[in-house]
Amino acid sequence: MNARQAMLLLAATVLCHVTVARAFDPLRTQAAIPATSAGSIVSDPAGCVFGDPGQPLTLAEAVQRALCSNPRTREAWADVKAQAAGVGVARAAYLPTLTGNAQIVRDDSSTDVSGHPQLGSDSRSSVHSESVSLSWTLYDFGARSAALRNANALLAAAQSAQDAAIQALFVTVAKDYSAAQAAQSQLAVAGAVEQMSGRSALVAQSRVDKGIAPISDALQAKTAWGQAVLARNRAEGVWQTAQGTLAADMDLSPDRVLDLPAVAEGAHPDANFAQSVSELMGEARRTHPEVLSTQAQVDAAAAKVDQTRAQGLPTLSLVSKYLQNNQPASLGLGIPTFPATGHEWYVGVQLTIPIFEGFGRLYQVHQGEAQLERQADALEDARQHVALEVWNSYQAVRTSTAAVGDSETLLGIAEQSFAAAERRYQAGVGSVLELLNAQSGLANAKHQRVQALADWHAARLRLAGSIGKLDVVDLR
Repeated sequence: MNARQAMLLLAATVLCHVTVARAFDPLRTQAAIPATSAGSIVSDPAGCVFGDPGQPLTLAEAVQRALCSNPRTREAWADVKAQAAGVGVARAAYLPTLTGNAQIVRDDSSTDVSGHPQLGSDSRSSVHSESVSLSWTLYDFGARSAALRNANALLAAAQSAQDAAIQALFVTVAKDYSAAQAAQSQLAVAGAVEQMSGRSALVAQSRVDKGIAPISDALQAKTAWGQAVLARNRAEGVWQTAQGTLAADMDLSPDRVLDLPAVAEGAHPDANFAQSVSELMGEARRTHPEVLSTQAQVDAAAAKVDQTRAQGLPTLSLVSKYLQNNQPASLGLGIPTFPATGHEWYVGVQLTIPIFEGFGRLYQVHQGEAQLERQADALEDARQHVALEVWNSYQAVRTSTAAVGDSETLLGIAEQSFAAAERRYQAGVGSVLELLNAQSGLANAKHQRVQALADWHAARLRLAGSIGKLDVVDLR
């Protein structure tokens, strides 16, 4: 085999190696963000291009904008890509290692023998050498397979952690959206109460002007009107703060004006949550992304222990090398050098047996076993945490659902009470105190109705996040 043939063999082998490596590359199957339990709300970051916020802005759009622009989701996706590359590294251990080496040197060599000039020599030549070396591990008692299991488990953990990060951000945005939606509706209610108080003040002043009511009626009604104006101003401040928080979640300027739909009427228990709380807690213990991520960490730790043990066992490898050079040759001292071409080639198997490593391997195994115990405890803690979160969220849904029905009944009664008190006062048979009490009761009932609806929506989304199934929630 000449130099040209050796180089062609090297190029062909490298091309084959690159082709096989591409087939082993897990990132080629990760062109887009992996599917998550958040459903279809996640897209490739390259496709996150938005115009102005919708009029009105829906929860689905708010979540999509936040997931595309929030650094936490991008960081989680980068972790997934890094772990996917780690899987590629572990798979590469199954492939042969091929190394090529080429060298060209200018060799000036001279020898002066004292008293025997005829034995001296002086030569100048350009020497080149080329070599190709191959090493391929054939058997290693499971070290590579354990490393691959470890890498796959870490990739699964990163993907589940990404799911958990997405769901945590989802719940945060949904909470801020509900708060902003409630603040906007509370502002509308405060404006309506202000107008209602203003009408009552005008009616009281008219009765005072006609001399059929004392001046105290007008003053009390105007006081209630002033309090309503103050409440409306406070509600506007709460709305501006909630609006700014939601805008920041979507990577918009906090002073961006948003238009949200009113809090939806007709809240009802979601059929997807009709299971018993025990079933929901059991499902969360099995399928929640936080639990899955921790379980994958346990699997990775177990594989790491196996890998550490196997690395202390013998390995059997195929080794091969081809070398050629044009090092000049000489027959002996004082004889001129002559052009020559050297060739060397060998192929064989190599057995490597670790005999003593200063007990380092033993301590590494003990360290890995301790990490495995730690991850197992973390898994149990994660299961308990998600179960408690499901329990609390489930109770919040039950409480808020009952509150929605109670607030609707209370609002109906308060509206009837205010209408009756207003008619009685205008007819001159009711007192201004009766009117203002009914007016205050109606205002409180409206605020409680809005808050009950907002709390129900927030509790429903929190429960969905607790069981790890955000795709069961209608985001319209």
